Amino acid sequence: MTARVVNRLIRATLATGATIAMMASMAACGPSAAAPSDAGSGSASSSGSSAASGSARTPEQITKSGKLKVAVFTDKAPFGYVDKDGKNQGYDVVLAERLAKDLGVKPEYTSVDPAARVDVLSSNKVDVVLANFTVTDDRARKVDFAKPYMKVFLGVVSPDSAPIKDVKELNGKTLIIAKGTTAEPYFEQHYPEVKLQKYDQYADAYNALLDHRGDAMSTDNTEVLAWAKANKGFSVGITKLGDEAVIAPAVRKGNKPLLDYINKELVKLGQERFFHEDYRKTLEPVYGSEANPDEIVVEGGKD
Repeated sequence: MTARVVNRLIRATLATGATIAMMASMAACGPSAAAPSDAGSGSASSSGSSAASGSARTPEQITKSGKLKVAVFTDKAPFGYVDKDGKNQGYDVVLAERLAKDLGVKPEYTSVDPAARVDVLSSNKVDVVLANFTVTDDRARKVDFAKPYMKVFLGVVSPDSAPIKDVKELNGKTLIIAKGTTAEPYFEQHYPEVKLQKYDQYADAYNALLDHRGDAMSTDNTEVLAWAKANKGFSVGITKLGDEAVIAPAVRKGNKPLLDYINKELVKLGQERFFHEDYRKTLEPVYGSEANPDEIVVEGGKD
């Protein structure tokens, strides 16, 4: 074979390869630029939604699917926990069961850590978060909160052998908190001299307190009061710290159809005194006569 023929073959091969590469590139760019999404089902578009995570589901889509996807705590009794039979229980769970029932579906639970409550909504892993989610300005920029169903302050629990009864007594000491809770930014902003020992899960944080790895622990007063009742040798020396806050259901940012539905439900449930009954079933056995339900419960979304 002559050199001229060889050169012609090489040029032909290169041209063919370039054509194939161009066709492959066009094929890759064309359809994906207009990739189909699941937004065509009638759900409201949300700012920050992406093709990867899709659109949040409307009440109609949830009903059609047969499942309401709910993020709950599984280690925060008496608000969200798993009992000895492996069943989800607690104050938040009772609300989840009722929301699912009124939608004509079954609840499907996802266990969530405090710091992941925003992420499970933005990634569409769940439809609603019912995990003792305190409303803050920062969180409200990332999710949409419905009307409240509970009110709280921060509280501080400590060993009876070394009680903390004033926040100033924490100066230079170690305070245990769970990441993603309101205690974290509160102490970082107002009491930077307090050493914070952070844990991802509530169970780990409480175990650290039991092991005396810290001097005290802070989270919602409703929860530390319940925990101290169940754990001898510990007391809540500070019952109301910071401003009063409210707890509310949260949906993905921009999911107005589901937000409106939940708000209407909360108003309807308030007319039934639903949350006082929820309190009686789940919280009263823990608090007994030491707490007033009217200081905790919010009916009809009105604090």
